[in-house]
Amino acid sequence: MAILTPDHLRFLDEQRVARLATVDEQGRPHVVPVCFVVVVGTLYTAIDEKPKRLTGSELRRVRNIAARPDVCLLVDRYDEDWSQLAWLQVRGLASLVEDDAERTSALASLRARYRQYRTMNLEALPLIRIAPTQLVAWSAT
Repeated sequence: MAILTPDHLRFLDEQRVARLATVDEQGRPHVVPVCFVVVVGTLYTAIDEKPKRLTGSELRRVRNIAARPDVCLLVDRYDEDWSQLAWLQVRGLASLVEDDAERTSALASLRARYRQYRTMNLEALPLIRIAPTQLVAWSAT
């Protein structure tokens, strides 16, 4: 397991959105924007109640994780001043969180970070855990 440094954690805390890349059984990539939170070195992203073509476990990212748990979460900072550009790739193993205590903790942290989640019934939907295995960072400075 890769360890997120204080600099990584600070960078992740400053960013509001990431892109989650998964791969299906045939090796086809799938990338979606996600909200995320870090809890004790593990990243979590919820399936929320925003409108989607499919729901819950039918979503492609959930099916892909079941088939191939290797994922990449890309978090980046863009600025018109290119000296401020930076990104962090969190490569890891993804899984769905089944443990009630872990779900409760992660969902509380997601709700604290994103007020939109406070009125959603996230408990009824899949929650994705990403255990970092490799970190790749880049910064223009």
